[in-house]
Amino acid sequence: MKCLEIKPSKLSGTVNVPPSKSMAHRAIICAFLSCGTSEIDNIELSDDILATCRAVEALGGRIEITESYSDGRKKLLVHGNGKVFVVQDRINCGESGTTARFIMPVSRLAEDAVTFEGEGKLVSRPFDVFFPVFESCSIGYETCGGKLPLTLEGRLKPGNYYIRGDISSQFISGLLLALPLLDEDSTIKITTNLQSEAYIDMTIYIQKIFGVSIYYKKDENIFIIPGRQKYMPQKYFIEGDWSQAAFWLAAGVMSGPVEITGLNRDSLQGDRVIESIIKNIGGRVYWENSRIIAEKSRLKGFTADVSQCPDLAPILAVLGSVAGGKTEILNGTRLRLKESDRIKAIVSEMKNLGADIVESGDNIIINGCETLPGGTAKSWNDHRIVMSVAIAAVLCKNNIIIEGFNAVNKSYPSFWEHYRSLGGETIEQCLG
Repeated sequence: MKCLEIKPSKLSGTVNVPPSKSMAHRAIICAFLSCGTSEIDNIELSDDILATCRAVEALGGRIEITESYSDGRKKLLVHGNGKVFVVQDRINCGESGTTARFIMPVSRLAEDAVTFEGEGKLVSRPFDVFFPVFESCSIGYETCGGKLPLTLEGRLKPGNYYIRGDISSQFISGLLLALPLLDEDSTIKITTNLQSEAYIDMTIYIQKIFGVSIYYKKDENIFIIPGRQKYMPQKYFIEGDWSQAAFWLAAGVMSGPVEITGLNRDSLQGDRVIESIIKNIGGRVYWENSRIIAEKSRLKGFTADVSQCPDLAPILAVLGSVAGGKTEILNGTRLRLKESDRIKAIVSEMKNLGADIVESGDNIIINGCETLPGGTAKSWNDHRIVMSVAIAAVLCKNNIIIEGFNAVNKSYPSFWEHYRSLGGETIEQCLG
C-alpha cells in the first residue's frame, strides 16, 4: 500500500487555490446545453471534473483543451448543439455525486435509455429522491435498491415538481439545469427544509450568465422555471475554490502566515463562511488587495452548525482539536452520505493522531489541546479527510503517515505540490 509520511513542519508562503469545482461543473454543463462554442477558462481536471466532461461527451457534447498553463490548469472549449442526444448509453460518473445528480435530469432531455454507473461510495449514495420525479414524467427507471447502476429511459416533461431539499441540493440543481429547455413552464416545490442553499444560488447564477432565468420565491420555497429558453455560449473564467482555500486558511492560523490568491471576496460559494468562522474563533485573517492572509493565532473552542456548509466539517474538526476549550460541530447528518461517513472518518483519524474527539449522534465534540502526538491515519478514500489530516500534521509532535493519500485527486490533484511549496515535508513509501 502506498503511504505518505509527513514530518511536522511550518507551512507558510503563497498558494493560488484551484478553481471552484462546484462552479466548473455548472459552467461546463451550461456550455454543453448552449448552441455553439463556449470558452471555460481556469479548469483543474480533477477526477470529478473529468467525470462531468465524460458525461457531457456521452450526451453529444464535445470538449477540447485549447491551452495548458504551467501550473496544470486548462482552458476548455465546450461545443454544444443546444440539445441532448445519446452517443454512449453508459455513463461512468466515477465518484462524483454532482456529476450523477446533475446529468441524470439533463439526460432526460433525450428519449433514449442511459445507464449511470459509479465507483466507490457513490454506488451506495442515495438517488431515490429523483424517483417521484421520474414517475410523474413516466420516465422508466431500473435500479437495485435505489443504488447505482441506474438506467433511465424516457423524456422529461414540463410540470409541477415536488422534491425534498434536505438530502442534497444537487437533485434540485439537476432539475433547474434541464427544465428551462422544455416547451412549457415548470415549477419545483421544495417539500422540506432546504439545505446547502448557496449551491442552488450558484446554479441560478451560472445559468443567468449563460442566458437562462430562474425565479425563486424563497418565502414559498418554490422555483419557477420558464420553458422555451436557450443557453447562450459564453467566455467564462472559473473563480477560486473557497472549499479548498479552507485548508490553507486553517494552516495559516495554525502555523502561517499563508497568503491565498485567486478567491472572489464576494463569492456566492457557501464555504466562503470559513473566513468569518476563523475570525470568530480568534484567527487573524485579513485581506490585502486581492489576497487573503491568515497568520498564526491563538484559537478558542467554538460551536459551528455545518448544515449549510458540510464540506467544512473535517477541517473545522482539525481546528477544534488544537483550539483552547470545547468545540461542537453540529447538524452533520448529511456528512454520513458523502464520499465517506465523514463524521465517523474524521473522528477516527483525528483520534489516531491523538485528538480528544468523539461522535455524539450527528455531531462532533472536541476538547482542544495545543499539540497532537501524531500517528497513522487512513484516507477512507475521501479527499477532504486526507487534506484535513495533512493540515493537522502542522501541530503534531511526531511524524504522521497517511494511507491512501492520492484520494486528493478527486478534487485537488495539485494539493501535495502546493503543500510542499509551503514548506511541507513528505516522503512517499510503501507499507505491507
